[in-house]
Amino acid sequence: MMRLSLIFICIFCTSFSAAAKVSDQTAGPRLNNGKLYKYSYSAEVLLDRAKGTAEESTGYRISTSVNVNLVWRNPSNEDEQLIKILMSDVKIENVNKRDDKRNIFLGSSAKSILGKDNLAALEKPLILHLNFGKVKSLYSYRKEHAVFKNIKRGLVSLFQLQLSSGRGEEMDVSGKCKVNYQARQNQVTRIKELDSCKTADTGFTSHSKVLGVSSKSTSATVFTLEEGFIKSAHSEENHLLSVNVQQAIAAKIISKQKLQLVQIEAGPKETAGKEVKSIIKTLDPKYVSIPLAAETVKSECKGCPTLWEHWQSVSKEFEPKSLSNATAARNFLSLIQTMRKARKEEILQVLRSSSSSVLPPLVDAVTSTQTSASLEAILEFLDFSKEEGFMLQERFLYACGFASHPNEEMLKALMGIRNGKIGSNDIKESVVIIMGALVRKLCQKGGCELPAVLETKKLILEGPGSTEVESEIKMYLLALKNALLPEAVPLLTKYSESGSGPISSIAITALQKYDVSMITEEVKKTLNRIYHQNHRVHEKTVRTAAADVIFSSNPTYMEVKNLLLSIGSLPHEMNKYMLSKVQDILHFEMPASKVVRQVMRDMIAYNYDRFSKVGSSSAFSGYITRDPDTTSTYSLDILYSGSGILRRSNMDIMTFSKDTQLHASQVVIEAQGLESLIAATADEGEEDLESFSGMSAVLFDVQLRPVTFFKGYSDLMSKMFTATGEPINVVKGLILLVDHSQVIQLQSGLRASAEFQGGLAIDISGGMEFSLWYRESKTSVNNKGAMVVTGNVTVDMDFVRAGVEVSFETEAALDFITTVKFSEYPFLVCMQMEKAQFPFRQFLTKYESLASGKHYISRKGRREIVPGSEFPLHQENSNMCKKVFSEGSGW
Repeated sequence: MMRLSLIFICIFCTSFSAAAKVSDQTAGPRLNNGKLYKYSYSAEVLLDRAKGTAEESTGYRISTSVNVNLVWRNPSNEDEQLIKILMSDVKIENVNKRDDKRNIFLGSSAKSILGKDNLAALEKPLILHLNFGKVKSLYSYRKEHAVFKNIKRGLVSLFQLQLSSGRGEEMDVSGKCKVNYQARQNQVTRIKELDSCKTADTGFTSHSKVLGVSSKSTSATVFTLEEGFIKSAHSEENHLLSVNVQQAIAAKIISKQKLQLVQIEAGPKETAGKEVKSIIKTLDPKYVSIPLAAETVKSECKGCPTLWEHWQSVSKEFEPKSLSNATAARNFLSLIQTMRKARKEEILQVLRSSSSSVLPPLVDAVTSTQTSASLEAILEFLDFSKEEGFMLQERFLYACGFASHPNEEMLKALMGIRNGKIGSNDIKESVVIIMGALVRKLCQKGGCELPAVLETKKLILEGPGSTEVESEIKMYLLALKNALLPEAVPLLTKYSESGSGPISSIAITALQKYDVSMITEEVKKTLNRIYHQNHRVHEKTVRTAAADVIFSSNPTYMEVKNLLLSIGSLPHEMNKYMLSKVQDILHFEMPASKVVRQVMRDMIAYNYDRFSKVGSSSAFSGYITRDPDTTSTYSLDILYSGSGILRRSNMDIMTFSKDTQLHASQVVIEAQGLESLIAATADEGEEDLESFSGMSAVLFDVQLRPVTFFKGYSDLMSKMFTATGEPINVVKGLILLVDHSQVIQLQSGLRASAEFQGGLAIDISGGMEFSLWYRESKTSVNNKGAMVVTGNVTVDMDFVRAGVEVSFETEAALDFITTVKFSEYPFLVCMQMEKAQFPFRQFLTKYESLASGKHYISRKGRREIVPGSEFPLHQENSNMCKKVFSEGSGW
């Protein structure tokens, strides 16, 4: 391996001098007439965790003797040859030495493992048509098992080479790949760029890079030549796959081939003739031409349970009381794998026979399966015309929104639901909102011109202008927020300024999700007009949202200066919020911090009078994790009314990995029109607002339908007298986060299957409580979840199977609580963001098995407890919390 690595480095250090391209007319290796070339050949595969050693790996080796002789040479072209290749004395064994108890190959022969007929097929001769060192075609037998044809193709890849340096494309068992040849004396090195290989097999991966899987692949083959033909060929191919959010969850594949000339002896004479076809027919009329690229091998799971059997074994783990633990998430992933092989009728049988208590998570699993059969089954099971099925219907819609690799079929299904009869208004809204999320994901995959996508884009772009009903306008704007269509920016800009408070807030927060390059000068002019109220009076929530977008969109010096100059002339709590926002930008070194510092050199904009405003509103950002793989940040923005009642609470969690960001979660709690409860005066522009409180959530870049706590004074009174104190659930369910499937065709002819999946059991809830007697209020956002990520890499040739599984699981809770005492001014506000201690477990499983049932399994694990903590906020909050709790609370 060290030798190949050194050669690999040398090749790339000198590759700039190899300007020649691979040419079909470059001379290739030539066999001598009347000679039989006897080789020893082995192909082995090793599987392990990323940092595992070769001695610890699992896998197997196929070794054989190979006889090679010249059958025919073109009389007018010495480089065009037909070569016969015959394998014999096949052995299958462990790749590493192992004691007898753990050696599944002990006492087994190739005949007992493969079967008599299959071994005979593998040992049938193969005819190779070479021209200038390139394989023109292969001739084998039609009815051979695809596995053995692929093994033969892998062997043939070691007879294809050119004798001069150069780059180009080459077809072999791996597909059509870019190659780089370097020739030095009697040695040729071939570097294959595996990322360039084009094959018929296609997999899928998660739409977000943060939740995706990274792979690194290398392939090098070193040929030594003697008397114009191959003396030896040593090939090594490496694949490393890792989960981006946790790169310790990684698996590697090492595939090696060794071809060594043992001796040359007298052999059969070449056949006379001019045409290849006639020569092939003379050798054996049953020979047929087969393609060089590997054939797809469909492995059947022997002894695997049916979907019904699988569901019966795990259904208890899907009961509500069990959903918050890692076992539920792990069973969720395994159930999806089984469902992906199931028929529609099998899935319907499970759905129709399950109890109501396990149906919600089962709907999550069926929808996340993302096959045609699962989609047809769930659409037949759910009846959207009836309101009583609301919970299951919304679980289906949310699972569609979180789909890892949705297709046009899923979007068409939602369009069909929208156009049909829907019993619940909330479901009508959710359907359109989630359609926006699917449009975004399909566009990210290059499907923006699909008919269903075009139809949906037209619907949500024209939707806001087609109605005067505020709830419908908000629905279409939330769909546009999910879709992030470039052509929607002017429309969102229009509604930012011309809509009511809630409509303007949605439009502005939608603009905030766009890339900075999409926030044009026209958009920024509108946002500045909103903040400074040039045309009309706006609510504080709208103005502060506009300021947030300005700060995050490469603001100019004058834009920042005008924002700072406004501090002091704003409503009290808005003054404090803007001041806190500026301090947070500086503290957290956000992109706007450089311009803010420049403006603060101006004493008119930055002075004690302006920066000493009191209040309880705040904005603060910090780090949850800062690892080499992933960085996660949190931000807490709290805006109060002048009377001390919460106006808006916003908690954001962002995750960054691979130069990409993911809006992991956002929970916004809003309230308005509550001043009459404490006989207080409303702020400017908010005197006539209807009493309202609600929550809005974004989860993994998907905006969900907002939830209303109460609307109107009578509803408020009713909820206050009947309230149980329990938080209202916003999102609860099982989500397929990581979903990566890939087939890796190895040069040896063996095929590796890589499946990485990550499941999340999540429960987000929030609440808002008042105590008129104690003149206190409390808001809470509770995040609970369990996450499991598994990576399974298998090399399965039907008769022999080896694999490695790497995984981790964790269960965690994050709570954000705000307590406000408004019996005096400035009122006391205490914010707490707490993370309880949680377990973190890693597992490594290696396995080998034979079709006969013999198997070997090795399991290892590591467990640790991560201590809990309270995330730091600003010092002013700490001082206020001490005062709040020292005075006691009425809760």
